[in-house]
Amino acid sequence: MEINNKLIKVGIISVLVIVFSIILNPFDYNEPTERTVITRMDGTQKVQFQPGFYYAGFYAKTQVYPNQLSVLYSEKEFDNDLTLKDNTVEIGLVKVRFSDATEAYVAGITQYLLPNEEKAMLIIHNSHRNAEALVSRRLAPYTKECLQSSAQLMSSEMHYSGGRAQMTQDYLDQLRNGTYLLSINETTQFDSTDNTNKRVYSVNIKKDKNNQPLRKFSSIKEYVVTLGDAQITNVDYSDQVKAMLQKKIEAATQASISKQRLMTAEQQKLTAKAEGEKKLTEIEYVQKQEQTIAVVKAETQVELAKQDLAKQEIARQAAEKEAAKIKTLADAEAYAKAKVMQADGALEKKLATYEKTQAMWAKAFGEYQGSLVPSFISGGGNNNTNAGLNFMEIMSAKAQMDLMLNMKNK
Repeated sequence: MEINNKLIKVGIISVLVIVFSIILNPFDYNEPTERTVITRMDGTQKVQFQPGFYYAGFYAKTQVYPNQLSVLYSEKEFDNDLTLKDNTVEIGLVKVRFSDATEAYVAGITQYLLPNEEKAMLIIHNSHRNAEALVSRRLAPYTKECLQSSAQLMSSEMHYSGGRAQMTQDYLDQLRNGTYLLSINETTQFDSTDNTNKRVYSVNIKKDKNNQPLRKFSSIKEYVVTLGDAQITNVDYSDQVKAMLQKKIEAATQASISKQRLMTAEQQKLTAKAEGEKKLTEIEYVQKQEQTIAVVKAETQVELAKQDLAKQEIARQAAEKEAAKIKTLADAEAYAKAKVMQADGALEKKLATYEKTQAMWAKAFGEYQGSLVPSFISGGGNNNTNAGLNFMEIMSAKAQMDLMLNMKNK
């Protein structure tokens, strides 16, 4: 019985020790994406950065912080529940005001990296006690301040017309180094969309003597929190800005259409001019071709005429030579005949002529049908004259006289 009682007592004590050890477990585990702030019974504090099991101590209190905290501003309907989910806290859309007093809601995300120094991490823990408080009291206000300051540096129209990248750049610079100190100047500017004069506020960054921006002290630098990354995913303009932008878009569209029409007309003008010049060039080219052909034809005709004239000249000279030759021969023949005629008194020609005349009257006489001898002879005496013979003698004598022929031999 005594042995059984001892075993029971040992068992009870063992169970109590196990339960007590479970309740007051001095060991804990650190995730790779976290760090843990440890506060022991004696008030000493330590930060466990390394992942895995570690000795915290009996009755020690621990508070887990993520290595990086993301501030998300994307929900339009936000219920102010700053609960840490996947190392991210949603704070709702951030309302900003541009330099022209117009408003917009900005959506995006900003990532902050907590320090890897124990001293800085203990300051953060002792100032905020947990990650949600760090976001709500430090990171979220700083994020909104940098966004609003970046929006103030430009008008909504400037942002819409290409200033998105500049706004993001200004936002990142202020997140890292602190918000700018700004000076605001008011001017009046004519708005062509509604034909009115409006107040325009130009916001400028204050500079020091070295032309460097003057900044407000960064609240996150105080706690050695650094910027991981930041993105502006959307800017939702107010209805007033949207209406204004719509008017400007319509005006710009009309201007663009007018400009395009002008460019089209100018292009058509240039095209017509080019086509006209092309046609003139083609006409000029054709005319020059025709002129060239005409000139070639004319020159060819001139050359042919020259050749023809040369041929005619050669023919003329040949004809002159031939005529001279013929004349020379004729002159020579005439001279010879003249000499012959002078020698015989042109007897040959005269005889030929005499023969012709004799033949002519002989033929005529032979064809005569009348009586050559009278039928009746009256009177007396010796009158035996033959009329025909007498006629022939008379004609022969006449021909001899005309030709100056002397029929007697010398």
